[in-house]
Amino acid sequence: MDVIRIAICDDEKNIRAYLRTLVRKQDSESEITEYASADEYLSGKMEHDLLFLDIEMKGDTSGMDGMSMAKQLRGMELDRQPVIIFVTGYEKYVYDAFDVDAFQYLLKPINEQKFAEVFSRAAGQILSEAEQKKKTLIIRCGSESRAIPLDSIYYLESRNHKVVLYLKEGELEYYAKIRDLEEELAGQFYRIHRGYLVNLSYVEGYDKSEVTLANGDRLPLSKRYDDFAAAYLQFMQ
Repeated sequence: MDVIRIAICDDEKNIRAYLRTLVRKQDSESEITEYASADEYLSGKMEHDLLFLDIEMKGDTSGMDGMSMAKQLRGMELDRQPVIIFVTGYEKYVYDAFDVDAFQYLLKPINEQKFAEVFSRAAGQILSEAEQKKKTLIIRCGSESRAIPLDSIYYLESRNHKVVLYLKEGELEYYAKIRDLEEELAGQFYRIHRGYLVNLSYVEGYDKSEVTLANGDRLPLSKRYDDFAAAYLQFMQ
């Protein structure tokens, strides 16, 4: 992905124009769409990579503010959830921003240097995730080869000299050795147990005995807890 799809949602026309100007000053290819309310954004049904969202904004009919809109967005099943940067005139909302997994918040009046720093980090994350999605695992099934996107794999299980891929669309079994895959997929995947290799992107929680994944599966953690925790934190950073 070379072009970042950006939405600016603010009920103040001058703020939208200013944010558009700031985005254009950054060293990044982008497509910008403006919205004057939460209602307008949600009815547009477009998916974006990055969303600048005013917290205090009121909707035309629903009265929905930016925080309520963000909560609704996070509850939707989207191919891609946008990186949200809140734009607000009040610091009191900063803790609420964590509840909707906001990337950052910018205080009005917006400081250009602060904007550039936040935008650079957000764009870097977006582009990095896009590159990651391009990565695939090539497997051999019978007489044909298949390319499996890594972001479609929750985890792999070693079973009876085969490997089972637990995918978003189901399970897929083929002949392979999990130790070879551990080496091939190092970085994004981690061997938490002699029989399991998990995609760190989909780890939702863990303790000293098990790891919980985004699909709800709980897997045993038999490796050193500290080693796994360090690997997971390094991946997330």
